[in-house]
Amino acid sequence: MKLPELSKPEYDILRILWKNGRQSVREVHDTLHPIYQWAYTTTKTMMDRMIHKELLSRESFHGVYLYHPLISRPRGIARMVQFFADRVLELDATTVVSMFAKSHALTPNEIAELEALLEKQKSEES
Repeated sequence: MKLPELSKPEYDILRILWKNGRQSVREVHDTLHPIYQWAYTTTKTMMDRMIHKELLSRESFHGVYLYHPLISRPRGIARMVQFFADRVLELDATTVVSMFAKSHALTPNEIAELEALLEKQKSEES
């Protein structure tokens, strides 16, 4: 599976769902509003588009749609790590992953998944 291209708002929506679990559009919107100042309908549209991109899924729970991520946190950040490593730091992506390990930003399992994703992407590009 190809690594997803995520916009910053898409990543922020995923980050909220990775951290908090299943949430309604209202809950996500209330968290994002101080950052983006969007209307509720903009958040809803963004999340619905993310369903079509297979980044999110939703289920009805007592008449309210709850959204949850379809991609893991490491899969979500892999493309950004790759871009940052290649274009900003001009380092190998594994060096950047080791920075995550030192910062404890990701769990050991997430780091292992991220390393595997980046290695697979690297071999597919070669």
